[in-house]
Amino acid sequence: MHQKVNAVLKKHKTDIAGKDNDFYIRMLTGASSMHYLFNEIYPDDENMFIKLVELVIKAHRERPDDLLKRDGQKAEKADWFLSNQITGMSLYVDRFAGNIRSLSSRLGYLEKLGVNLLHLMPVFESPQGESDGGYAVSDFRKVDKRFGTLNDLKNFRKLLSERGMYLMVDIVLNHTSHKHQWALKAKAGDKKYQDYFYMFGDRTMPDAYEKTMPEVFPESSPGNFTWVPECDKWAMTVFHKYQWDLNYTNPLAFLEMLDNIFFYANLGVDVLRIDAPAFIWKQPGTICMNLPQVHTLLRLIKQCVLIATPGMALLGEAIVEPHELLKYFGTCLYTAKECDFAYNATQMALQWDMLATGDTRVMLASQHELMQKPLGASWITYTRCHDDIGLGYNDDMIRHAGYDPVQHRKFLKDYFSGKYKGSQATGALFSFNPKTGDARISGSLASLCGLEKALKANDPDLIKLAIKKILLMQAHSFFLGGVPMLFYGDEAGYTNDYSYLNDPGKSYDNRWMHRPVIDWSKNKRTGKKGTVEHEIFSGTQKLISIRKKLDLISDRKNLTWLNTNNHQTAAYIRTAENSRFYGIFNFSGRTAGFSTEILAAYGEIPSTIQNHWTGEKLNLQPYPEKWTIEPYGFYLLGT
Repeated sequence: MHQKVNAVLKKHKTDIAGKDNDFYIRMLTGASSMHYLFNEIYPDDENMFIKLVELVIKAHRERPDDLLKRDGQKAEKADWFLSNQITGMSLYVDRFAGNIRSLSSRLGYLEKLGVNLLHLMPVFESPQGESDGGYAVSDFRKVDKRFGTLNDLKNFRKLLSERGMYLMVDIVLNHTSHKHQWALKAKAGDKKYQDYFYMFGDRTMPDAYEKTMPEVFPESSPGNFTWVPECDKWAMTVFHKYQWDLNYTNPLAFLEMLDNIFFYANLGVDVLRIDAPAFIWKQPGTICMNLPQVHTLLRLIKQCVLIATPGMALLGEAIVEPHELLKYFGTCLYTAKECDFAYNATQMALQWDMLATGDTRVMLASQHELMQKPLGASWITYTRCHDDIGLGYNDDMIRHAGYDPVQHRKFLKDYFSGKYKGSQATGALFSFNPKTGDARISGSLASLCGLEKALKANDPDLIKLAIKKILLMQAHSFFLGGVPMLFYGDEAGYTNDYSYLNDPGKSYDNRWMHRPVIDWSKNKRTGKKGTVEHEIFSGTQKLISIRKKLDLISDRKNLTWLNTNNHQTAAYIRTAENSRFYGIFNFSGRTAGFSTEILAAYGEIPSTIQNHWTGEKLNLQPYPEKWTIEPYGFYLLGT
């Protein structure tokens, strides 16, 4: 195998003793793993493996000099993406700034906030009215004209680099738009491209798949197959009718998509978000999610990226149960060698559980699994994103807190949709399944925390309470470990945007209520003291600033949960050498008691400690001290 690889390197005139030496070393050290993983999926296909090697060489040769230099700088930092210095924001370019060029003029606003990693929601070409928010891609290499041009994106990336900022974009591995050139050729009867998808001439195989496959969007897109009249075949369409699932049992489809991954890497993407990776391998008789081949493919992609474009980290957007989620970091010999990041979606949802119930027990019951995340990989931590909030965490977690899982989830759905008496939340149920009663939750951070109702009632006390909830949620997620990812608008207290109801391409999907169009006159109020926008912006800004000052917040797998002796509060300690950080959070509407005796159970405590949030010094001696934490209050304590 090494002889074959060396022969291909020689054929392509690789300068192994000169400028290509680092690449040559990476290739030789990684080739065995790459070969092994490739053979797991595509056994005994040596011709295709050689094509893979050639593709990796091509990606390296096309890498611009400034990115090669940046690769070296990142390598010197060792796991650069684990740093406490990185804070992200996810945004829709058009809804935030209009287009990519205009987005450049908003970087000062983001830098003021403390954001230095920008996740641009899908910007590549997708058909109007059938875009799924950009996740139905019709051209992986052409920026949609709504956002600008590919040159605009390249120039924007360079501007970010000059300002010490990072870029994150999506690649949709699971499917393409039915208007992608591959799908168009398949519709025209081209057998080669029909094999890029799951396409069948009758219902035999679709029916076999449907027996065990769940429906992702039972309301708007029931079933998993769509009839294609142009070629008289059924195409697998797991998400929407206009999104055709790619067939990765075909190595040509894999190589084409890997080439697209390298295209993004050589644009200068720092973090590549792989959308919906859990679905990329299908097998009859299974639920077609989280199959072993999914992990083999992701490990193969990671190995190829490490060799050709090592400065790009991978984020796997797997929104699945914790025991499945952790596998996306890699297991056994590939521990921390699959995805560099995963969304801590379980923790995100459990924060909302705590906020609704004022009880931390369900969240704490999940930690025995979430704490298994390996050193060297990290979480994306967040309170909101472009998607809905799922309640799919394990029933055992709920039972551990003494709740019935069915009734508990019903309470949460009623609470956040505003049906529960006394709830201040304004949200909506998304993807309600009448057969099972399952549903997820839509709504902005501010609206779910009660700000929308408070502003409508013009009630200063309720407004203040909603702001406290917003900052509590952000504080809890910022310091857990991982890269915090804000969702645009949350930093300025945007409530639900109902204008989506007037757009036929969006009105069927209530997730658009928490994807606002930014009103920059509103955002200017973030600089005016006394406004709601300023209170939320300055509070978020302060949290980011505190985080960047504390090196032990870098993700070193250094977190231990504390036993607070009550169900209202969640607390943890993070340690590094002689430094300690304590995060203590009251998720209830009642004052909570806290004793320094709790801290002493986890090692010697100093006489005083700094509360980074308020700036005050707190006495820990004489021992024990009794503190009170106000409703929805928190302490960020450091030695």
